[in-house]
Amino acid sequence: MGLGYRSQLHDRILEHEHEIDWLEVITDGYIGDPAGLRDLQWLRETFPIVPHSLEMSVGSEEPLDEDYLDGVAAVADAVDAPWVSDHLCFTRDGGIHLDSLAPVQRTYRQARRIAEKAQRIQDRLGRRFLLENITYYVDLPGELTEAEMISEVMRHCDCGILLDLNNVAVNARNHGYDPFRFLDALPLDRVEQVHLAGNTAAEGPDALQVDSHDDAVSDEVLRLLGHLLDRQHVKGILLERDDNFPDDFGEIVGELRLARWVVQSGPAR
Repeated sequence: MGLGYRSQLHDRILEHEHEIDWLEVITDGYIGDPAGLRDLQWLRETFPIVPHSLEMSVGSEEPLDEDYLDGVAAVADAVDAPWVSDHLCFTRDGGIHLDSLAPVQRTYRQARRIAEKAQRIQDRLGRRFLLENITYYVDLPGELTEAEMISEVMRHCDCGILLDLNNVAVNARNHGYDPFRFLDALPLDRVEQVHLAGNTAAEGPDALQVDSHDDAVSDEVLRLLGHLLDRQHVKGILLERDDNFPDDFGEIVGELRLARWVVQSGPAR
């Protein structure tokens, strides 16, 4: 049971190290930063650390950014990361940086291209590479559903899935599908890590739900976690919080404990 490392939480993370099994860090903040890498290596003495990247852009038409890949590899090597993750999306194309995780066109051709890139990344890193499902607010037409697209990518590479259950819940609400059936349509044997998060609730039943990572994990996300764990063992579960940090860190500890209870209770939950 891990926690997304944020500098605002540094002292309180160390004060509650017995409640936190591992940390996930945003890789991009440490690329080309020797002092930052030394800080990570110091943290590594207490916690296993997993780098989570933002700019691999596996869905871009253009080739991989080899300099960025080398930077991610350097961070992973510095902390002896058990695995590395990024997103099933694109963040740049044609020399334009979107500053956003954009959904890919869901076609067989695109799935094969993404799989080839993901495999190259995993081979270069020399450690497991996971792709995370994203939230999307515009549903692009394509040959495949989202679950079929993820399955097709996995069929053509030997990488894993970082399954963000909050993203599943947000997309299910915004696009009108059953999140539990979505999980059942995935190749769950490839799911190795899970993200949990919560969002400020949308203002009305028809309002768009935004993936904001600024509130407690919802009951629906915890039910999705139980549904997944009844079907697949995972290596790591991580709580993300990016904004609206509670004054009382005990609230975050409580969420970690609740998620741990869901894991330990099994079908009896």
